[in-house]
Amino acid sequence: MLHHQQSRLRRARKSRARIRLTAEHRLSVHRTSRHFYAQLSLADGSRTLAVVSTVQKEFRGQLERGGNVAAARLLGTAIAGRAEHLGIRRVAFDRAGYKYHGRVRALAESAREAGLSF
Repeated sequence: MLHHQQSRLRRARKSRARIRLTAEHRLSVHRTSRHFYAQLSLADGSRTLAVVSTVQKEFRGQLERGGNVAAARLLGTAIAGRAEHLGIRRVAFDRAGYKYHGRVRALAESAREAGLSF
């Protein structure tokens, strides 16, 4: 495994340990160069409640590219809508060790604007 991957996974382990202590639902993100994924799960990560990603048909038609900030904004709004439908207003944001800028920040800000609090 490359050094930067090890560092990211180490940061992710530390933040997930803190999230488990809060006992709130977890909004986790994953990014690749071509796509972006977000999922809402229980605090311990045992069950996934909602998923949105740029590989799903409903989003592919709306986006020119799946790995950019515009796609992240769209997914942030969508995951907030699905959380609201499930009756979830407060979540813990699990950025999976990624830095809080670019696509990760765009998703977080659009989810907050759409009604999620974290």
